[in-house]
Amino acid sequence: MRPFLLLASRDHDVVADDEYRAFCEYGGLEPHELHRVRAEAGPLPEIYLDQYSGVILGGSPYTASDPPADKSPCQLRVEAEICGLLDRIVAEDFPFLGACYGVGLLGLHEGAVVDRRFGEEVGPVRVRLSPAGLVDPLCRGLEASFDAFVGHKEAVRMLPSNAALLAGSATCPVQMFRFRRNVYATQFHPELDFPGLERRVDAYRHSGYFPPDEAESVKDRARTARVHEPQRILRNFVERYAR
Repeated sequence: MRPFLLLASRDHDVVADDEYRAFCEYGGLEPHELHRVRAEAGPLPEIYLDQYSGVILGGSPYTASDPPADKSPCQLRVEAEICGLLDRIVAEDFPFLGACYGVGLLGLHEGAVVDRRFGEEVGPVRVRLSPAGLVDPLCRGLEASFDAFVGHKEAVRMLPSNAALLAGSATCPVQMFRFRRNVYATQFHPELDFPGLERRVDAYRHSGYFPPDEAESVKDRARTARVHEPQRILRNFVERYAR
């Protein structure tokens, strides 16, 4: 099997390693089957899509819809390089799954309106599949509504007409969408379990997602949530596209 590629841009080693662990575990992949590139660490190497089964874009502390003047040189470079790769991915309809940060980058790349109107607090939300989501291959086996972990400052406010809305929530109308047949993004984190959420809360408590002194309350709110459905999306992605 050709490996999958994980594009990461975490600036915190513990969180980056845990994210990689989770994508391997819930995607049913061995480490040699998921090649990771940390985009924030340096320029992207040359990426040949025909060497991979699919591409996954992980989360990030970056906010794609911020004005360019507010972005660091590293963020500007990362986004320019990933968007260059998205040019090829979308043109080829190559298997792609963006998680959280992927919504912003893919959405903006394809003409969606992305802003801070529908940001969500860190913790569980109830996600509901749309009629299109109920029959989409990546949502195979999911309940019609399920809990998922979120935590984001930006979200898609309006999808372009060529996108398929697959899921939404009461606080964020676009939780999952698809372009063409094989290019997907989720606003929620399909890889995130509670131990991973705890690590992210600790790592990003001063990053503006919640008041720093409420970190333990954020964990407590999430502790009793039953978040096990979203991980099916990762397994479905791997099983559908492994080649």
